[in-house]
Amino acid sequence: MPQSKLYMHKVERDQLTGWPDLAGRIEGKVHVLPIRVYYEDTDFSGVVYHANYLKFCERGRSDCLRLLGVHHNELHGTASFVVRRMVCDFLKPATIDDVLHVETRFIECAGARMELAQQIKRGREKLFEAKVTVALIDADGKPKRIPPDMSKRFLSRVESKN
Repeated sequence: MPQSKLYMHKVERDQLTGWPDLAGRIEGKVHVLPIRVYYEDTDFSGVVYHANYLKFCERGRSDCLRLLGVHHNELHGTASFVVRRMVCDFLKPATIDDVLHVETRFIECAGARMELAQQIKRGREKLFEAKVTVALIDADGKPKRIPPDMSKRFLSRVESKN
């Protein structure tokens, strides 16, 4: 069996058994990705360097899409998701060895864009939040309508505004 087939078999088996839970999990309409803070994530004062919160959120968005069946490697060369806008609030610091959870929620999906709300928590304590506008662009950098099957998966995760 070719190496790539062996790897895919292992990946499929791991996905079926639930381990490893590398892509996090979807709880209701919220994607949750656990992150441990390592020394490399901190600055000289021992708290998480501000730019790393953006990296944690990127991992949350990417793994949320992965669990919804949207893989960046399948889009490569034809389309890609890019952050158009991001509004961030840094509320409290995280420190080395903290176990954080990145929560990703879909707010809206229309045309070539989607709106997401992300929070990073330590237990129930909210440390960071961001409102993110993501756009799908084609290989030339022009907006591209999100395909209906993909849009349907995203819209199924939108929380009602009641």
